[in-house]
Amino acid sequence: MEPRRLLMTLTESTRRLAFVSAMVALAVATKGATPDWPQFLGPERNGIYRGPPLAETWGASGPRVVWRKSIGQGLSGPVVTQGHLILFHRVSNREVVDAFDARTGVAQWQYGYPTTYRDDFGFDEGPRAVPVVADDVVYTFGAEGQLHAIDLATGKRIWSEDTRRRFDVAKGFFGAAGSPLVENGRVLANIGGTNAGIVAFDAKSGKVLWTATSDAASYSSATGATIAGRRSAIFLTRNSLVGLDPATGSVQFQRDWRARQAASVNAATPLVIDDLIFVSSEYGPGAAVLRVDGAKLAGLWASDEVLSNHYATSVYHNGFLYGFHGRQEFGPSFRAVEFRTGKVRWSQERFQAGSVTLAGDRLLIMRETGELILAKASPDAFQPLARAQVLPATVRAYPAIADGLLYIRNDNTLVCLDLRSAPK
Repeated sequence: MEPRRLLMTLTESTRRLAFVSAMVALAVATKGATPDWPQFLGPERNGIYRGPPLAETWGASGPRVVWRKSIGQGLSGPVVTQGHLILFHRVSNREVVDAFDARTGVAQWQYGYPTTYRDDFGFDEGPRAVPVVADDVVYTFGAEGQLHAIDLATGKRIWSEDTRRRFDVAKGFFGAAGSPLVENGRVLANIGGTNAGIVAFDAKSGKVLWTATSDAASYSSATGATIAGRRSAIFLTRNSLVGLDPATGSVQFQRDWRARQAASVNAATPLVIDDLIFVSSEYGPGAAVLRVDGAKLAGLWASDEVLSNHYATSVYHNGFLYGFHGRQEFGPSFRAVEFRTGKVRWSQERFQAGSVTLAGDRLLIMRETGELILAKASPDAFQPLARAQVLPATVRAYPAIADGLLYIRNDNTLVCLDLRSAPK
């Protein structure tokens, strides 16, 4: 081959090699990219953190506090996206959405509106539902059923809807609490209206797209899943476990899931593993693993003695469930349970209530007492690796975790903790 032609061939080969190398580097970077925590239970609504590894020891003083600030009332946990920490809370007689710099805690913008919500049982009167961020819009669902869409960059209102008045919704025991589900340009919410149990709104305009069921609202947040090639929006309402087509609202499958007593709640989010759904609640229905078979739900097992979640959603890892069993006021146990059989592998009795997040093969447990625990996700035994008192009681809101930073609140304080492993 003549020198000039050889040089051109080598140049083209070099370009191709450079392009392939760049694509490989991009793929590696994308695979290793840290996801945000833009909604309840994280990116996949399953309580799983997939960011950088966490430190396995915290020292005598516990994890490093990055920043801390005083905040208003609320049981709504924070979310993190694109460098923003979004907090939904009540300040005086207003439900307020605040955006802070996730790394520094510096205020960025604030949005708010009046509220008159009063809790009949004397509990916290702030919002309950965790915000959802999708396509640069923040969606919030207040304790009185006020649904708002807010621009992520500016904090400006895009649209809002008073769902309680529009759909004639009864107050319920603890106000509106289920976090909306955003699916393909639709905001799906467990409203609980007489003929509008679940409602889909256009994400950009707030226009009502469809209504489905007449179920009363629960305190559970829905999840989206693809089962046997079919997309489903799965809700645990006040009355039942129901799967809907998110595009049309048509019911795909449904099963009653409610205690006989009126003073009961459904609060945990269903977990979907392949074609199986783990559903759990207290006050009688208990827990079950159900197989989705077209319009049918076939039970693998069901029991009220295995892993009945009062309000905290369990997590799944390598064939096992980890979570809280029993009513919050009676000091629930913390358990490992075989997913397909319901066999309890171990149980820490009188553990007290809290929440659990899965980080790799580790469990990050936030107890109501304000104690943070890192433990192995092992079916063999409960094996704590690190413990620290990070906040005064009571901690009921779910935490957010992004890039190794944990964001958690109690009754009046929000704190950012550094859980990252030290660089090697």
